[in-house]
Amino acid sequence: MKHQEVFCSRNRLAWISSFALLYGSAFSNWVKAQDIELPRIDIVGREENALSKIPGTVDVINQKRMEELQPQSLQDVLKTIPGVNIRGDEGGLGSIPNIGIRGLNPSRSSKVLLLEDGAPIQPSLFISNASYYSPPVERIGGIEVLKGASGLKYGPSNIGGVVNYLSKTPSNGFKLTGKVGNYGYRLAEIEAGGKSSSNGAVGGINFIQSESNGYQDNGFKMYDVLMKGGIEVAQNQWLSLKYTHYDNNINTSYVGLRPAQYSNGMKANPAPNDRFITQRNAVDINHSIDIDQDTKINTLLYWSKLSRDYWRQSIVKRTQDTTVFKPCNLGSDCLVGRNREFQMLGLDSRLSHAYKAFGIANEAEFGIRLHTESQINQLVNSKTTAYSGRVSFNEDNKANSLAMYAQNRFLLTKDFALIPGVRVESYNQTRSNVITNKSGSTKNVETIPQIGATWQVVPQAQVYGSLYKGFAPAQLATAIDDKGVDQQLSPERSTNMELGLRGRSGGFSYDSAVFSMNFSNQIVNQSLAAGISKANGGKSLHQGAELALGYQFDHGWGINGNATYIPVAKFVGTNSLGRDGNRIPYTPKLSSNLGVSYERNSFNTLVSLNYVSTQYADSANTVIENEIGTLGEVPSYVTVNWSANYAINKDWKVFGVINNLFDKRYISSRSPDGIFAGAPLNFQAGMSYHFN
Repeated sequence: MKHQEVFCSRNRLAWISSFALLYGSAFSNWVKAQDIELPRIDIVGREENALSKIPGTVDVINQKRMEELQPQSLQDVLKTIPGVNIRGDEGGLGSIPNIGIRGLNPSRSSKVLLLEDGAPIQPSLFISNASYYSPPVERIGGIEVLKGASGLKYGPSNIGGVVNYLSKTPSNGFKLTGKVGNYGYRLAEIEAGGKSSSNGAVGGINFIQSESNGYQDNGFKMYDVLMKGGIEVAQNQWLSLKYTHYDNNINTSYVGLRPAQYSNGMKANPAPNDRFITQRNAVDINHSIDIDQDTKINTLLYWSKLSRDYWRQSIVKRTQDTTVFKPCNLGSDCLVGRNREFQMLGLDSRLSHAYKAFGIANEAEFGIRLHTESQINQLVNSKTTAYSGRVSFNEDNKANSLAMYAQNRFLLTKDFALIPGVRVESYNQTRSNVITNKSGSTKNVETIPQIGATWQVVPQAQVYGSLYKGFAPAQLATAIDDKGVDQQLSPERSTNMELGLRGRSGGFSYDSAVFSMNFSNQIVNQSLAAGISKANGGKSLHQGAELALGYQFDHGWGINGNATYIPVAKFVGTNSLGRDGNRIPYTPKLSSNLGVSYERNSFNTLVSLNYVSTQYADSANTVIENEIGTLGEVPSYVTVNWSANYAINKDWKVFGVINNLFDKRYISSRSPDGIFAGAPLNFQAGMSYHFN
């Protein structure tokens, strides 16, 4: 089996390399592309003053900052942003993201809306929005994180915030990148791109292959392909096309270490026969037209198909020392595949128009989104470790939605703007059991209002604030039971407030905000995997503050720091979610980052520190560790990373990073089933060469 995997990997890499070389040679007749920006939907915008128009907290990570960090995954970048909490990686270097914002549980990133170039990348939005995929960090050129009222334009499930990954347009010419590291880490990347000298077309291709043995013997093999291009079809009118293919096989599981295994520093995989196999294909077609200097329409057509096969060996018992699995090849079922296939298709069109009325300047935005999605949800039982078997459960589920929003920015004075808006989301969900022929459906319409304001007090300081309603639909397995009965569940709702101050003066920059999220109905979504049989609703309250500071000294030195303090993240009233006053699981009271950088000529280096305070693993706020390690405090921890980049010349660069520099051993999570240790000291080093 292993020999076959290696053979397939080598064949695939050879095919990728050959195709890229042919594709790269095709660009030999093209000229260098200028700084052409293909159309896409940004949540912040590309204008110089785009950030100052948003009445909420905004964080933008550009490509230079990402190169400074030398991250292994997008989660490594996100955890440096105030308000963002990352629950420990289950394997595959961030391939299965667990992202929380402002005290919301990070499990499977279900409380955050994840986009790539404006298109949703969660497998579905209304059936099951748990995240099973994250783009490779190497092909992402920037990240936008939006918290506050303006996020309602990009719903649903945007209560915590919206994260938008911005894919790179492949480099002009031909570029090769390679990285190696400990734990058998290897990465090869091939980029080719350019611009036609005759018709203004721009395009490129990007191939990535990476693999690792994993620090817990939970290795992975990943392939990613991106093809991207565009053409100016008429004056002030662009059309672009992006195709991505992703393939990842991770030897990971829900099962973590037991207390004795963690104490003894066990490095072996606690569930060696478990596999998380993901494949995703996606197409985005973007069209933009500038009707005049004040009016623009941007339209996105998106499609994606994601299959996720999660094979897990059945557990006989759990003890303090080990997990005992049901043996295979004895004639009875021993392995269960929780296999799902999702498809999404949507059309998202947005009109922006600047105008004058009643003697003041206005900026209006209108949008409409048509969206449909489907899910095939199966349980497959196997008597062997062949990862195939008998289907014992089979659902064919569907959901559709129509969303519209409108927003107007009233510039009441040259320094003060008022921004009201509203979003209306109509959706229906259908759950169908193929085996029993039982089915049911539910429909909902939700209206989500907002009002925000920005006030430029002085050139160096802007006050911003917003009041808005948060909304997330009950996911399908919660909204409709397995017999097809509509559970008559209201969506998850919250009232959210934010007030902030941001600005810049010389080399000094700052952004601070206080926030409150008051949930009237928080829902725990059903999960076949977790064995949850009921949907529960209750009240909760999240209140806190964020602060980010930066200063650029003379002679190349710089310092950046941020902190998020959430003293209140509690259940309100005793209900099935938790007791009154108990803290929300996986919500650290304090998290902070500090980075010291130095840049001179062609060299830059960064030392960064990340601190996360104590967390609870369950809603009962259990302090003492239980026998099997699933309950108990998650102690605070500090990690330090050191990265460096050096450009030998304009085409040849070398770089490297040491993560967890002091080899701190810590618990990153006790979920889903046992202790997941944080990554130990690990390093990667690499180089890239750009052929022009």
